[in-house]
This record gives sequence, structure tokens and C-alpha cells, in this order.
Amino acid sequence: MELHQWCRHIIVFLLNVWIPSCFAQTTPPARSSPTPTPQTADNPDSLKFRLSGFPRKHNEGRIEVFYKGEWGTICDDDFSLANAHVLCRQLGFVSATGWTHSAKYGKGAGKIWLDNVQCSGSERSVSVCKSRGWGNSDCTHDEDAGVICKDERLPGFVDSNVIEVQVDENRVEEVRLRPVFTTATKRMPVTEGVVEVKNKDGWAQICDIGWTPKNTHVVCGMMGFPHEKKVNKNFYKHLRKRSTEPKAKVKATRQESKIKAITKTSSKPKRGKSAAAKRLYAERQKNFFLVHSVACLGTEVHLAACPLEFNYGNATESCPGGMPAVVSCVPGPLYTQSPTMKKKLKMPPTTRLKGGAKYGEGRVEVLKGSEWGTVCDDRWNLVSASVVCREMGFGSAKEALTGASMGKGLGPIHMNEVQCTGNERSLWSCRYKNITAEDCKHTEDASVRCNVPYMGYEKTVRILGGRTRYEGRVEVLHREADGTLRWGLICGEGWGTQEAMVLCRQLGLGYANHGLQETWYWDSSNVTDMVMSGVKCTGDEMSISQCQHHRTVNCQKAAARFAAGVICSETASDLVLNAPLVQQTTYIEDRPLHMLYCAAEEDCLSKSAASANWPYGHRRLLRFSSQIHNIGRADFRPKAGRHSWVWHACHGHYHSMDIFTHYDLMSANGTKVAEGHKASFCLEDTDCDEGVSKRYKCANFGEQGITVGCWDLYRHDIDCQWIDITDVKPGNYILQVVINPNYEVSESDFTNNAMKCNCKYDGHRIWVHNCHIGDAFSEEAEKKFEKYPGQLNNQIS
Repeated sequence: MELHQWCRHIIVFLLNVWIPSCFAQTTPPARSSPTPTPQTADNPDSLKFRLSGFPRKHNEGRIEVFYKGEWGTICDDDFSLANAHVLCRQLGFVSATGWTHSAKYGKGAGKIWLDNVQCSGSERSVSVCKSRGWGNSDCTHDEDAGVICKDERLPGFVDSNVIEVQVDENRVEEVRLRPVFTTATKRMPVTEGVVEVKNKDGWAQICDIGWTPKNTHVVCGMMGFPHEKKVNKNFYKHLRKRSTEPKAKVKATRQESKIKAITKTSSKPKRGKSAAAKRLYAERQKNFFLVHSVACLGTEVHLAACPLEFNYGNATESCPGGMPAVVSCVPGPLYTQSPTMKKKLKMPPTTRLKGGAKYGEGRVEVLKGSEWGTVCDDRWNLVSASVVCREMGFGSAKEALTGASMGKGLGPIHMNEVQCTGNERSLWSCRYKNITAEDCKHTEDASVRCNVPYMGYEKTVRILGGRTRYEGRVEVLHREADGTLRWGLICGEGWGTQEAMVLCRQLGLGYANHGLQETWYWDSSNVTDMVMSGVKCTGDEMSISQCQHHRTVNCQKAAARFAAGVICSETASDLVLNAPLVQQTTYIEDRPLHMLYCAAEEDCLSKSAASANWPYGHRRLLRFSSQIHNIGRADFRPKAGRHSWVWHACHGHYHSMDIFTHYDLMSANGTKVAEGHKASFCLEDTDCDEGVSKRYKCANFGEQGITVGCWDLYRHDIDCQWIDITDVKPGNYILQVVINPNYEVSESDFTNNAMKCNCKYDGHRIWVHNCHIGDAFSEEAEKKFEKYPGQLNNQIS
């Protein structure tokens, strides 16, 4: 019996040894690692990451890793959004929005460095995620993984593509100004305070020994301010001295001050906060010095780019004789409270930003002579972008964007290969090359995202009930008479695209796709009362509270189903007219009345045509071609769906918009002498830029719209493509064309929707010259163009 058991143990032992060894020799390697283990690079600090491949945007692509002196890829086996999140952060983006498999951006070359990567999403580096190990892969480059990152940069990253990985836990990413007075915390923006940096244990201070104005300049730039000013250090030293005094002594001092104050004001007692409520933050603030030395040059865009010396161990005593660094910043014109300062800090008229969804971002345009033009992105970097940002009244640059990221511009390209040192007051003071036709195209227009002051506007509004975070019923935070705060709805009456644009920008959700006056189809379980009505915005306001609105709520349809709503979008279209084509194609035609029945039916003739002797006689028409380009970042689509389009039997077509363009002839003083309009009977892609495919065609009741990079051509010889000038007397006039005049469809820029020309009419012939987009020239040049400002509201005076 014992012998039998002993033999049995030997057989089991041999099987356990022999069977796995046989399988190891005969079984092919598994596609996925059953129990991946964390793999750490020999030196994580030496890793680099980049996005490659084609076609792609700057925030997406095939992910490539530089390890042991060689670039390689990552296999898509077991890849996940969590992996993409870690990689996007290492590339300097805030997070990932997606990932791709099967070499969507093309096959890479060289090593496949990582396979079966499994991250939780919170790792600081992909090198600490589970994987098969460096260089251990059974994949081919047909399985190269890609990532799509959210187009928003982490602070502190200075390279636009290749990111040097620093896993140092003392890396400075977040910086803030902590105001010293309690009253200062309620004022926005915070312009003065103690500089604090975030680390794994919370917020810590910087020792001010050796602190220079250049350091202050960098910090102010990070906070969204263009300039800095001197701080009264003696005042803060006095505060610190008080904070170190024994509590009893401080209390006694306070009591003495209180008694003095009461004695002085006993005859006139004032209401207000108690002394306790107004006490200084600094008095009980325990300082923890994380950084004891900063040596910025002043041109850096982030404190992390400056040489820093960190404290280790018990750092509370590491600033002998010093105190926490304090800075004071000067806000730009948009953010200053003082009207005098607003005048003093008025933005220079030589630079502007166009096409951005938020304040402080957009395509860079510069004024040369009297004409606005763009900047080519060759050598475009954060230093040059920061010069633009500060010139515009913002802080340093968060991002220097290339490849027409904020849409393509029009007209000339004024500058190429801009190289700034960072100390210039204007982009024109930097080194640059003049442009030639071969150098650059508008697909290479440079853009910026600037640091802007934090205002907290997003806390006063919210949208609820929609299917995604980009849509919903609008609610505002309303203060009642008794001081209590509650969320209420906004009345939908009069609510439109302009109002929705302000709301979406306030929430940081980009542009408005639609401003809705009815929201009955959304969840109403959290519905509140109407607290605001009659909202009317110009579109430039920073928050909805800055728009005009009724003092007391006056809403005809007060039910929740008629509350204002929005659908926001990160991108928007941008329509502009080809001004030179108008100038080239303008002529006069005397058209017989018997050929104008359909045009009269569609209200394309002046009022006097109704009393004409039909079908005898004629109407004099000013005709021209209209070529409308979409240079934005989203397709232009009619607001109404095809179920709402109106069929016009006379011309045999559908109208997808009531009014698509206004055509006006005005006198020099802005009085309208003749008018026309164009309903969008057919919005389609007539032609497109090279490499762009047509998407919209009207034939057979097809989809209508204008694709990004395409244009819709209304030829001079089609009905209603004119202004009826039968009753116009000879003289000098202004021809004005306005696209999307009623703001029915959202656009990233409405200022370029108008086109103007000088006209001379002698009663028989017409001359048209100086045709240009409304915002193409400087203010001075525009004033010379017309003695009185042209009108855009199309109201006949």
C-alpha cells in the first residue's frame, strides 16, 4: 500500500515537470499575455513620445515611443481608452477622447516596443503599466495603435509634438495665486497673492529669497495677465510677523484696534462684516516651502520651464529670513475693473485673433498697411505665440497651433518664419520673412491659445435634460430678494443663436449649434421657475448676465416646455463671400417683365414692380455672381430639417432658409435706396479645394449644405441674383452683401459675413470697385471707404 502511494507521487511529479516543458516546445505563443506584469523602463526619464502618421490632426495619430535610442510603436492588442488616457497625458494633452487600431494612421517602422499594454488610466507613465515587456511582441505593424487626444494642453508642456517624459513627482504643473484678504477672494480675477504650486500632498509655497521680476512675469503670464507690477513686500512682512505672534497678543491687538474703531465711529454706526470675518488669511496660514529657488529668464510660458530647486524632507524651515513669494499682476483691458485703466490698456490695433471659440484663442492676423493678413506657421512656437497673447491683453501662450487649426484665413499672408525672443511688445518687432506665393498657403495659418484669467463664469449657469453634456435646458443661478440662491429657467421668447453663443462659450463648450425656444422634448424632472426673460446679447459678452434682459420676468409662455435651450458644438462653420468675383462680374440688365413672373412671386423685385404694366415694360437689374466659401471647421447646414423646407413650384426647387443673403444698395450716409435678397433655394458644394470631396447636392431632394473647404456659387444669370435698381437715380453708392443676416445658422465669426463695394452709376452703366470683406481693412481705411458707417440691419430708413 505504501509502495503504491509512493509510486503515485513520483508519477504526478514527473507529469508536472514534463507536460509544461512539452507544451512550451510545441505550442505557439499566445496572442495575449495571461498575466501581464508591470514593466518599468531602465530609465523612464529617457522616454519620448510622439504622434505620427497620415492623415491626422495635431492631437491624434499613431503613437510612437523612443526607447534605447530607437523609435518604435505600440501594438493594439488589449489596447483601451485607459491606455490612451495615460499616453495622451504623456504627450501633454489633458486626456484621450478615443483610440484606433489596425494602423489607422499608417504602418510604423522599426521596433514594436510594447504589446498587451493594460493601464488603469491613472498611471504617470505607460512604462509602469502592465505589458509583455519592452520589445517583447508577437505583432506586426498592421496592428499599430493610435490615440485621439482632447485638444487641450496640460500646463507646463512646451513642445508641440515630441514630449520628453519626466516622471519626477516634483514636476510643477498647477500654479495658483492665493489672495491674502478675504475680500479679495470674492473679486475676479485674482490679480495679487501668494504663489502656490501643487504637489502630491496639496498646495505649497515658494521661498521668495532671490525672487526676481522675471519670475513674476512668468507667473502673471500663466495666470492670464500680460504685465506685472511691484509688490509692497514690507506690508506682507508685517502680516507674517503678526502671524507668528502668540494668539493672545494678536487677539489683544485686534481688541485695541476694535475699540479705536468703535470710538471713532460711535456717532455713526456702520453696517458690515465683523472684524473676525475680515481677518487675514495669512495670519493662520502654515507655510510649506516646496521650492526654494526659481531662476526664470522671463520668456518662459510656464514656471516648470524655469530652473527650479526643490526642497526635500522637512521643508517648513527651508526659507530662513524669507517669506512666501507674492506677485501682483496687471490685467488686460477685457478683465480690468477700472474704466481709466481700460483706456490706458487699450489693445493695439495691429494684431487680432479670429475663429476661436473662447476668449484668448484664434487664428493670428496682423495689420500691414491697411489690410489684415495671416501668419504662416513655419517655425511657429510658444515664444512667438506668447508675444501675440500678451500683445492682445492676455497672458502667455498655452499652445502654438499650426495647420490652420482655427480655420483658414482670407487675403494676404503677411509673415513667415517668425522668430521672437519673447521680450518683444509686438509680433512686428520679431524677426520674420516676407511671404512669396510659393512659401505658404492658408492651410498653414498659425493660431494660438492664450492663458486667460479665471473668472468663474461657468459656475453661474448650467444646462440640464439633454442627451449629452453639450445640450440641454438653460438654467441660471439667481439670487432672491432674501439673499438665497436658486436655479431658474430662462424664458425662450426671443432666444436665438447670439444668446446661445454666449451661453456655450461661458460653459467652455465651444460654439452654439442651435438656440432653442422650446425644450419640451428633454427631461424635465429637475425643472424650476422662470427667473430671466427678454435676454438679448450682441454675442461678445463673457456671460449671459452681461446681456440685456428684463428687470422683472415677463414671459408669455412661462411653462417649462418653452424654456430656452442650447445645443453646443466644439466647431462651427464660417462663411465668407469672394469679393473679387463680385467686382469682376457686376453688370446691368434690362429684363422684360414677362420673364420675371417667378421672381415677382418670390419677392425679388422692388415694391414699384407691383404697379407696373405687366407683362409690358422691363426692370433694371444690377446682377453679379456670388461665390460663398466655408472656411470654418464644420459644415454649414440649414437650421431647418428637410421636412420644413418649402417647395416653390414656379422655379421648381426647395427653399431651406427664408433668407440666406441680403443684397443692398446704399447711399454714402447709409440710407438704403434699393434691396434684394436670396433665399437658399439650393445650398450645395459647387466646387472644393484640392483634396476635399463634395458632400452636398440639391438634385433629387438631396441634402443641402456647404462642406468645409468648399463653396456654393450663385451665378449672375440665375433668378433673384440681383438688386432691382429701376427706381435708383444716378450717383455714388455702396453695394453691400450680407450672408446669413438673421444669424439663423451659427458661425465661428459673423464679422466677415458682410462684403462692401464702391459703386458709381451714371444712369446707363455701373462701375464697381474696392470690393472687400467687412473686416479686411483697418478702421481708418474703412472710414475713408465710406464717410458714414454702412448699416448691417437691413432696415430701410
